Amino acid sequence: MEARKIIQVEEKVPIKMLIPLSIQHMFAMFGASVLVPFLFGISPAIVLFMNGVGTLIFIAVTKGKAPAYLGSSFAFLAPAGIVISKMGYEYALGGFVVVGFLGCVLALIIYKFGSDWIDIVLPPAAMGPVVALIGLELSGTAASNAGLLDEVVDPKNVIVFLVTLGVAVFGNILFRGFLSVIPILIAVVAGYVAALCCGIIDFAAVAEAPILAMPNFQTPKFNLEAILIIMPVILVIASEHIGHQVVTSKIIGRDLLKDPGLHRSLFGDNFSTMLSGLIGSVPTTTYGENIGVMAVTKVYSVRVIAGAAVLSIICSFVGKLSMLIQTIPGPVIGGISFLLYGMIGASGLRILVDSKVDYGRSRNLTLTSVIFVTGLSGISLKLGNVELSGMVLACVVGMILSLMFHILDRLKLTNDQEE
Repeated sequence: MEARKIIQVEEKVPIKMLIPLSIQHMFAMFGASVLVPFLFGISPAIVLFMNGVGTLIFIAVTKGKAPAYLGSSFAFLAPAGIVISKMGYEYALGGFVVVGFLGCVLALIIYKFGSDWIDIVLPPAAMGPVVALIGLELSGTAASNAGLLDEVVDPKNVIVFLVTLGVAVFGNILFRGFLSVIPILIAVVAGYVAALCCGIIDFAAVAEAPILAMPNFQTPKFNLEAILIIMPVILVIASEHIGHQVVTSKIIGRDLLKDPGLHRSLFGDNFSTMLSGLIGSVPTTTYGENIGVMAVTKVYSVRVIAGAAVLSIICSFVGKLSMLIQTIPGPVIGGISFLLYGMIGASGLRILVDSKVDYGRSRNLTLTSVIFVTGLSGISLKLGNVELSGMVLACVVGMILSLMFHILDRLKLTNDQEE
């Protein structure tokens, strides 16, 4: 195997490579994905189960052409938290089901009318910074997970963080052969060993956990008020999904919005969210961490993603294994995230370079400038109980500006139209 050989989407991977590559993907999503059920006050086992099932559904719906891992969505945290505090988790589940259903309806509308409108409302000068913001706005989360933003920074956390990040960074450029495609997994193992040496891992919960355990399935309850509180999240997850598909397209060198099509990927994503609500899990979304893994390793095979999904399902039924994975400390997750989130940000800049965006044109300079400032300034817009901020708000602003520029072009009022 060549040092930096690309493993494409449809390629088969030998079993001796498939297992470690799949474990690498599962570790990449694990920290962020299980955080959501902890915040909602439910067991992460059901989430591991649905993440795996949802990913397999997504792969099937997209005909195995869109490599993506579905993890827990953070977009629902604020409105779902309100519903849970007022009515209980079952009513939040009802809201998840409705939002997932509406997302499926949106996918059918896109199937009917096409996705060419994306080129108008999100040209490269807008899409580049929007995609970059997906990674950049998460940079603080990576630092927080590592414990680097605490009032008093623990030197042990710093050591574990530096070991993890160092192995990931230098392994990415020094490892050869098969090791060159699993630098993230090796970094996780190295960081975990460092954490053991520093004495910051507690195995008490692992000892108490049962060997086998059934995930805690629940059924939803529906209430109009709860649904109306959660429903506006559809704006957030649609924008997030488009951004993820665009950045994945750039990484693997294929236009996923055309083949398998935005309608298929959006349907698979939202059908998984709807099913999650029906069985008691949290909403799912394509995961930036796993996009980052693909960017680092150049392994795009959906078989590897499917393998990670199967491992996630197995972990949901093995109590001790699930709990053991949960002992991975924050500094390890933070160290990995430092690199992965940065890769996503760099992919946004790559869109600008590959598209040869001409910043001599006023509109391109204006779009990129306004989007970056909107996304990084910390401003927010509240629509009821849903707050638009960061990448999502920047995406909405970019779409509105681009549409207005298009209308002004049609009226022949702009001064920088291309000949």
